[in-house]
Amino acid sequence: MEKVRLIGPKRATVLMTGETGSGKEVTARAIHSAGPRAAFPMVTVNCTALPEALLEAELFGHVKGAFTGAHQNRTGRFEQAHQSTIFLDEIGDMPPETQAKLLRVLQEREFQRIGSSETLRVDVRVIAATNADLADRIRQGKFREDLYYRLNVVPIALPALRSRKEDIPMLVHHFVEKVCRQEGIPSRHVPAETMKLLQEYNWPGNVRQLENAVEMAVALGGERPALLASDFPLPSSLQRTAGPAENLNSFRLPEDGLDFEETMGRIEMQLLEEALRRTGGNKTQAADMLRLKRTTLAAKLRSLTRFAGVS
Repeated sequence: MEKVRLIGPKRATVLMTGETGSGKEVTARAIHSAGPRAAFPMVTVNCTALPEALLEAELFGHVKGAFTGAHQNRTGRFEQAHQSTIFLDEIGDMPPETQAKLLRVLQEREFQRIGSSETLRVDVRVIAATNADLADRIRQGKFREDLYYRLNVVPIALPALRSRKEDIPMLVHHFVEKVCRQEGIPSRHVPAETMKLLQEYNWPGNVRQLENAVEMAVALGGERPALLASDFPLPSSLQRTAGPAENLNSFRLPEDGLDFEETMGRIEMQLLEEALRRTGGNKTQAADMLRLKRTTLAAKLRSLTRFAGVS
């Protein structure tokens, strides 16, 4: 919060890192609201939700006839964010070609719409966020090192909820008040034994999962003034029973090798299908179980459909 207060009025680019659901977008909005740009709405772009061709048009806009389907001029998100803030979520998944164009915008604060030679200048504050290890992506050649340094002017690392469990009571009370206010019902009380249960849970989906759990508890609690432990169904299946290293220890590479992309696709698809099965098809809860954003889960499902049903 002290960093938010100090950098809010400034123009400096911010790079936020942290697990899915740890509060990166909330922090971005706090930074935006703490400065003079708060007079204009913050513009948000999820870099995972769109394929490469559409993402570039989303960010920079296009002119009529620039490509098939471009029936009219379109204003891009950077242009919309003039004098305001643009929040680039899941920046680690941005395609390499788009990364190069973003680097120019960060350096010069100017860009061209797709299909146009006109250079547009913008006054925009950039906040980026990722749950990926960008240093690892740089080593893999999937993220530009020069872009990383341009983004990482002011780094903010958001800790996972399991590492700051002392925050859980405050967050629970906040979400209870929020949900009850939205539903137009009297506030609910959270007894000590219920709070103890919530503080003992590891919350793989972080603050977003906690908020969803509170909303469900208020619904399940009916008209009772207190939320009971039974209103928070947190089965052990939602906890991580084995770390990634333990699971990998049982895997052996066949003597004749394998198709890496196909094998990983099958594994990912099996995990997605299992999460959806356990949550009764609820994509939001399944995303929480896998520490993914719902949009990321949906994008993975679309890209992995060829592996559906493969065991």
